Amino acid sequence: MTDRNHTIYLALGDSYTIGTGASHESRNFPSLLAAKLQRASSRDVEVVNPAVNGFTTIDLIAKELGYTTDLKPDLVSVLIGVNDLVQGRGAQQYRGSLVEIYDAIAALRLPVGRVASISIPNWSWVPAARDYGDPPRLKRLTDDFNGIAAREAEARGFKWIDLTKVSSRADGSTGWIAADQLHPGDAQYAAWAEEIWSHVRDDWSSV
Repeated sequence: MTDRNHTIYLALGDSYTIGTGASHESRNFPSLLAAKLQRASSRDVEVVNPAVNGFTTIDLIAKELGYTTDLKPDLVSVLIGVNDLVQGRGAQQYRGSLVEIYDAIAALRLPVGRVASISIPNWSWVPAARDYGDPPRLKRLTDDFNGIAAREAEARGFKWIDLTKVSSRADGSTGWIAADQLHPGDAQYAAWAEEIWSHVRDDWSSV
């Protein structure tokens, strides 16, 4: 686990976690969070980010979940589900695999506040969302998946962080949406990091 000056942060997820659309990996939200934590705690923070573009919960179980036992991280974030939705998995199918992920994280028995469960952002309004269906339907399905994730997170004492509001803020700023018209750009990832940090600052800084 932790030595006196070293913290391991494991970031599990898909394109939103690896930072697809960002100009550099240092601009994804886990890297930005780690930088904030390092400044706040004066500790070395190692980010392990095995997330992959396009991953579903099933992919995360197969390819990422082993990091929980191999690394025994001090901090964990998980943001997963949009690709389950896109690939037509139903809400209860999503719940079944999400429970497996959350149970594996819970088995680490980290102190309260050290696990951040992050909502799927509201992506229904971005220009490329129409390639995946009717925007109001996408928003409804996203909300349904987030409701499941919130309940399962709270049942395990994880910190639930809802990005719906911040990700809906189409403010027109440069870099808010990536060139693919689907993923966030640097400005939006930075806004996510600020929102997440506002929820985890106290618990994570005390590692």
